Amino acid sequence: MPTIAYQGEPGAFSEHAARSFFGGGARLLPVETFKDVFEYATKHPSGFGIVPLENSVFGSVHQNYDLLLRHKLSIVGEVKLRIQLHLMALPGISLRDVSSVYSHPQALGQCEEFLRTLKKVNVVAYYDTAGSAKMIREEKRRDAAALASGRAAARYGLRILRKNVESNHNNYTRFIVLSRKRSVPTRHGKMSLVFAVKNIPGALFKALAVFALREINLLKIESRPLVGKPWEYFFYLDIEGTPNEERVVQALGHLGELATFVRVLGSYQAGSTVRS
Repeated sequence: MPTIAYQGEPGAFSEHAARSFFGGGARLLPVETFKDVFEYATKHPSGFGIVPLENSVFGSVHQNYDLLLRHKLSIVGEVKLRIQLHLMALPGISLRDVSSVYSHPQALGQCEEFLRTLKKVNVVAYYDTAGSAKMIREEKRRDAAALASGRAAARYGLRILRKNVESNHNNYTRFIVLSRKRSVPTRHGKMSLVFAVKNIPGALFKALAVFALREINLLKIESRPLVGKPWEYFFYLDIEGTPNEERVVQALGHLGELATFVRVLGSYQAGSTVRS
């Protein structure tokens, strides 16, 4: 049984995503940061990592895009998790007792509208959703609440004060699975890649046209700064297709002629959506 590293504490959404992908009996390793996840998967040939890459409400997790470029890992799978965030505190504590709310910055952003309704309450960024619940339990914080999952509330013995406080209930996070070993899906294939082009008129248009000309569906595009070259960018793409398709091979070859840098980040089966 391989070990899968995830960022956060038991009860985190990343833990649930890992168990949804690998099964309930998976051996999981909680670590403190996203960087730790990448480093674990890089150092252990038979290990895996799982990290969030984008949220349907709050947008992309830019740090993980940058870490994808810095590490020689492949994306070998994905899972899309319905995110339900609850406000929780110690038993016996009511909302009027709360002066501080803790959670991961992404979770705080996803609950911004609800948090605005809380008067004279400090919003404090913490390293993890479940970690904030754990901290309140361990420190017996009677003046604080956490934004986390129902699993975190059950694990750390907290009482849910308000359910489903996310600003938009169509709230999903896409997690990617990382490995040193590449995979090739047999059906419903997706590919992720990153490239850079010269900073000249029409360069990006021509690069994207290599996929349009071959009727390859572009699922996502994300730009990130090319460090050391101000106002130049890396472009991350998700496309439909697999490395075994001739049209994909031709498109990547064509892209290589136009781009200054190309790297395939992984090939994998399109993930399913699960509830948290």
